[in-house]
Amino acid sequence: TPSYTCFWGVTEHDTTHFLTMARVFVYGTLKKGQPNYKHMINTAKGLAKFQGRGRTVEKYPLVIAGKYNIPYMLNIPGTGHHIAGEIYSVDEQMLQFLDEFEGCPDMYQRTLMRIQVVEWEGKGGTGEADGVLECFVYSTATYPPEWVGLPYYDSYDSSGKHGLSYVLRESRE
Repeated sequence: TPSYTCFWGVTEHDTTHFLTMARVFVYGTLKKGQPNYKHMINTAKGLAKFQGRGRTVEKYPLVIAGKYNIPYMLNIPGTGHHIAGEIYSVDEQMLQFLDEFEGCPDMYQRTLMRIQVVEWEGKGGTGEADGVLECFVYSTATYPPEWVGLPYYDSYDSSGKHGLSYVLRESRE
């Protein structure tokens, strides 16, 4: 089995907070309006600042899997769809919380992916001439092989047409 390490890498200097920030792209239950968004705005877990919306430059399979109907981006570049999501600037404390929350490195692995900016709210533009940013993304290479045969989505909504209700951690057995 391959081993994965979560690491601290891409940074941007946020002059308002004088902190080192990392860019994270979220595509599932951590997005605005989704069941786990509450964690992104809980300052006790760290700082997360919404920057904009984007989609993966490469195509990936986004599946809803397991008995809790969890969204997973399978790390199979070139297969599936350009996945839509949100870009956040997070501090080290929030990044560490997200690593734990995402079960990194066992369930998900945090890797750098290229994200095409679709809509930007951050100050001073994207900082990239072509509107493509490198962001940390929690995807998985440690999935059961049968997940490859599940339907692929281009975006996730816990109350979407798929009819697969996400089960919150506090409700799991």
